[in-house]
Amino acid sequence: MFFARLFRLLRTTGFGLGLLYATLFATSAVILGCIVYWTVQSLMDQQLSTRIDWEVRVLKDELRSEGADELIRGVQKRTTYAGNLEYFLADAHGFKLAGNLPSMPSTLGWSDLDIPDEGHANQIKYLRLETVDLDNGFRLAVGDDLGSKNDIRRAFFDALVWAILAFLVLTLAGGLLLSTLFLRRVNAIVQTVETIIEGNLDSRVPLRGTDDHFDRLSVSLNRMLNRIQLLMESLSQVSNDIAHALRTPLGRLQQKLEMARLNAGENPKCKKTIDGAVDETENILDTFSALLRIAQIESGTRTAGFRELDLSNLFETVSGAYSAAAEDQGKPITVEISSSLEYWGDPDLLAEMLANLIDNALRHTPPEARIEVSLTQTDSQLIAIVADDGPGVPQTERDRIFRRFYRLEHSFRTPGNGLGLSLVAAVAELHSIKLSVDDNAPGLRVTMKFGPILPEPRTETRRARGESPNRVLDAPLSAPVRST
Repeated sequence: MFFARLFRLLRTTGFGLGLLYATLFATSAVILGCIVYWTVQSLMDQQLSTRIDWEVRVLKDELRSEGADELIRGVQKRTTYAGNLEYFLADAHGFKLAGNLPSMPSTLGWSDLDIPDEGHANQIKYLRLETVDLDNGFRLAVGDDLGSKNDIRRAFFDALVWAILAFLVLTLAGGLLLSTLFLRRVNAIVQTVETIIEGNLDSRVPLRGTDDHFDRLSVSLNRMLNRIQLLMESLSQVSNDIAHALRTPLGRLQQKLEMARLNAGENPKCKKTIDGAVDETENILDTFSALLRIAQIESGTRTAGFRELDLSNLFETVSGAYSAAAEDQGKPITVEISSSLEYWGDPDLLAEMLANLIDNALRHTPPEARIEVSLTQTDSQLIAIVADDGPGVPQTERDRIFRRFYRLEHSFRTPGNGLGLSLVAAVAELHSIKLSVDDNAPGLRVTMKFGPILPEPRTETRRARGESPNRVLDAPLSAPVRST
């Protein structure tokens, strides 16, 4: 759980921006440090060269003004008191006259030399030397210690490494903090969306009052949700008004047709015509009722009846209700249902979903066909199947059978309005049930993979209220909608 949350944080935009800023800061620190290092080193080189060059000119003037003996004594005195400077004075034959350098460089001009450090055993002293020829064939080499320059280099690089690490740590920590705050705001929006999907259209994205980008986005989303809710309420009201407006005259028309049939006397042709008109009127009324139920389910407003239910008992009840009719048609129903499987949902809607699937199988299979209904549990997921060995559905048509009013070509002579499987899809969507249609070889197999089993209310809670954990279906089964 911790690693999953950390991985989610690392993938957020806030952490990505933090990492980008850390990289930019570190790069800027490196560039700035190199500029400072180059400036300091150049200044130290210039000061070192100026000091050595000044010392060489002083000794040259001393040789010209006071002679060789005074030059030798001056070099010997400087060797003792001149601090970090090193000297080597040789005559025309290369013989050492004074100084503390171990040897004379072989070339004139500037050079670097490594010599053992007499004050520290097993250590090397790094020198910058200037070698010049003096009057009377003398050759002079003056050097200065580069140790301070190397110390500054090491101290600079150590400081640069620690500064970069500090930049990275602080910036990444800031990125994680920004990611956490960012995810909180995003999660608030996601939770609101999920609540609306579940049917609570009054839910809105909370505001913090900071008037930042998230608040402005939340305000826009809330305005959009208000508009959508208003449109859905208006659409629902229009649908209800149309349904009520048409139901009343259609009901009166049906009553008049019934009276006309009673008054038709012995005229069989008239009775047949009236019976056909009555049947068509009933079909129209059934279609209106089915459309209203599907619209109500798809709007997500049918969650008030959700509760913990014994899904095994529900499947057994619905299958048993169709067993007698199936036997009369010579289409036995084979039932394989695991016991005591519970789920969170609306028992009436789930019963209607299963009833429509079984009714669809009974309507579109030939005599002596077999129908199978099963409900099992795999790990934490419930899987239900309604299968038959009838003619089945072509693979190219399987994605379309859940559309409203869609009917296969060979089923047009079968009574129905093409809304049964649309209602099945609406109920499945409301309950987070994944539907799949496959070939049963032969026939059709509809698989229902139920979503996660919600824990509330728990079975123990129901027992505490005195309810049976395996109660039967509380409401009578609704008549199935005529399918494709």
